[in-house]
Amino acid sequence: MNGYYPIVLQLRGKRCVIIGGGGIAQRKLLGLLEAGADDVLLVSPSVTAQIERLAAEGKFRLERREYKEEDAKEAWLIFAATNDKRVNAAVAADGERFGVLVNAADEPDNSTFISPSVVRRGDLLLAVTVSGASPALSQQIKQELEAQYGPRYEEIAARLRRLRDRTLDMILDEQERRAVLKLAAEDAVQFNRNNFDTDEWLQSLYHRIDRRHS
Repeated sequence: MNGYYPIVLQLRGKRCVIIGGGGIAQRKLLGLLEAGADDVLLVSPSVTAQIERLAAEGKFRLERREYKEEDAKEAWLIFAATNDKRVNAAVAADGERFGVLVNAADEPDNSTFISPSVVRRGDLLLAVTVSGASPALSQQIKQELEAQYGPRYEEIAARLRRLRDRTLDMILDEQERRAVLKLAAEDAVQFNRNNFDTDEWLQSLYHRIDRRHS
């Protein structure tokens, strides 16, 4: 047992800090922004061209300086992503002392969480990790998932979200609602519905469930 418990974090309104400005820091930054993080601080004397561009676009806050203890103290989540092991260790130690979630690059033993390889298709989020044992294997599995769950799953997930919202309003019986949503998931994956009305689809699903029970 490796002690890791998988969760999905809501980052809106949470201070996320990245210490470092190289390739690893850039990957962490892109992952945070893709996840919708809206309070991101990156601290590094020098940064990549892409980090520079994103900072100029106002995507996050960039401070060109060395790490200081207050960065960890004010964070909710922090990445130690420099090429200096001593700095990464200091960030990890400060984060643990202040009760902050810490990810130290390539040092899972100094981390309180690890970042999985992620495939995003709108509301659909697929995450893969081998708990630090082999990032290459995580990437390989991620590529397989990207091929299996293509861009159409973004629309599938969006349709099912809209349908779920309507079922909460229109179907009071929880067992019936679960049956309709289960059938909807099967239906949405099997058929390509480019033009459809959510209420009509819900009515059709409900009738099909009703016929099964009659």
